[in-house]
Amino acid sequence: MNILTFDIEEWFHILNNNSTKTESDWEIYQERLPKNMDRIFSFLETNNQTATFFVVGWIGQKYPEVIKRIDSLGFEIGSHTHMHQLMYEQTKDEITKDLKRSIQTIEDIIGKKVTAFRAPGFSITEKNQWAFDVLCENGITHDCSVFPASRAHGGMPKYKQAIPSKLIINGQELKEFPINTTRAFTKKCIFSGGGYFRLSPYSLIKNWSKDSNYIMTYFHPRDFDPDQPMIEDLSITRKFKSYVGLKRCMKKLEKWVNDFDFIDLRTADKLIDWSNAPSIEL
Repeated sequence: MNILTFDIEEWFHILNNNSTKTESDWEIYQERLPKNMDRIFSFLETNNQTATFFVVGWIGQKYPEVIKRIDSLGFEIGSHTHMHQLMYEQTKDEITKDLKRSIQTIEDIIGKKVTAFRAPGFSITEKNQWAFDVLCENGITHDCSVFPASRAHGGMPKYKQAIPSKLIINGQELKEFPINTTRAFTKKCIFSGGGYFRLSPYSLIKNWSKDSNYIMTYFHPRDFDPDQPMIEDLSITRKFKSYVGLKRCMKKLEKWVNDFDFIDLRTADKLIDWSNAPSIEL
């Protein structure tokens, strides 16, 4: 089971970086999202491919016509928060207000209920897993926020199985679709989205995919934009992760979806026998 998803945010929505943190910071940067979304729409149409879109509410306010187009083309839309902040830096009240705002913004645009969610930077970790309770309280039934390995933004390395699971939170059930992992020597390795995908040779991606029964992807409009400006105050390491492989990313993704079958989140949900899925009590 291979699931294709896109996180809809602007090219400057880079986390844990001083010059791109707040809405007032964002005002100095040029807009690139509509053109980048055209690339994604064209790719999906050319390859007769479906996908799920996790939309930042701020994007919905700024580009409602883009969100309407996603919906009019029949694609599933979930929330990616409203202001695209690291969730482990926020209080429960802040997360609740932001989530409600994002859901309301998207629902007002498309007239459909939002039930799927992904945290920016997969920033629900073992230290703030109470955030899952906030999701359940606000009508989220399907989550894609778990990064079951160590990473700069936290991750949940103790999450045992990188497969669809049922999270049980205060008696409520949340269907979790974590990022998939593979093994590189003795270390868990991620390859299915963002910089990990762009930096990995396609031959390795293809081999890892053959060995995987489950793949959860995550791509951003900026992953396919080789002409985007560079955020100058990023470290050398982060510049490498953020800008290497942009020219080849779309072609690489096109190879991938033609070599393997990909579906959207709602289709995957219907194919899973949830009565036999692992349950994890939080």
